[in-house]
Amino acid sequence: MRDSVFFDGPASSARYSRFWMLLVLASIIASAGIVGDSTATVIGAMIVAPLMTPILGTMLATVLGDRTNLIRSLVLVLGGAAAAVVIGFAVGLLVQTDVLASTNAQVSARVNPRLIDLLAALGTGVVGSVALVRRDISDTLPGVAIAISLVPPLTVAGLVLESGSVPQFLGALLLFVTNVVAILGTGIVVMSVYGVSRLTRRKAPGDTEAPGLLRPVAVLAVMLLLIGIPLTLTSVEVTARSNVEGTVQTVGEKWAASVGWTVTGVSTRGAEVTLRVVGAPPVPDTAALQAALAAAGIHPERVTVDLTPATIVKLSTVP
Repeated sequence: MRDSVFFDGPASSARYSRFWMLLVLASIIASAGIVGDSTATVIGAMIVAPLMTPILGTMLATVLGDRTNLIRSLVLVLGGAAAAVVIGFAVGLLVQTDVLASTNAQVSARVNPRLIDLLAALGTGVVGSVALVRRDISDTLPGVAIAISLVPPLTVAGLVLESGSVPQFLGALLLFVTNVVAILGTGIVVMSVYGVSRLTRRKAPGDTEAPGLLRPVAVLAVMLLLIGIPLTLTSVEVTARSNVEGTVQTVGEKWAASVGWTVTGVSTRGAEVTLRVVGAPPVPDTAALQAALAAAGIHPERVTVDLTPATIVKLSTVP
């Protein structure tokens, strides 16, 4: 396990060069995939990204009480994360339009982390730690790399920061920190279950005491608690927004059908909900829609109706 995740020994220089080369390439691929709104490209960046190695190294060094490798792994995690953000920012400078959640699905999926993201990160962290212990299931690591999103949130943070959105920048960083803390926390538990801490070198002859895990476990528990607060708030906000959008769409579709128009979408910006409707002129009266929204518990002042007249021409058969 030490050989898998620690950057020491005679081959350390090769491991460092491999790490930074893959990190830069993964960040460029992820940035390009996010700008192009390409899920397949972003998944490719997840597989290439090497950040999982120093994160697991941080976890293993904590369990073994190896302070030197702990510091080395933490520096790699923080340095790699900073580099990915900078690369994302640089790619954003090359793009003419802003890359924000309102116009990009890849960004939208990574700037509003919820409790369900923490649950997924915890499960993925367990799989990654077990794969580190058991060589017979190490072939699951590519799946772990895809499931646990590390580099894409960092490049998203750089892209949205360049576009001027600090809240979305903080949201993307929160997703990254959530994933890292989940990997560390579940990894320490898995290593303790497998008794890895007892394999550490003793500090003195006859010393049988394993490294104390109480302090790092306490720190991780506090971090999980602190992370859980904004994740809970975001989850509540997203759920409430989805409920309001669903109600507006249901009411809007009934009203639109009654006047011969069609609802094309519902979106939310701040406290304002926009209902987009198209149809043949003349523009219908919205008094019935306003009454229906009020009856459904939605304050009409929160809703803006975007009415787009569309002229439909039926072409006759050419004789």
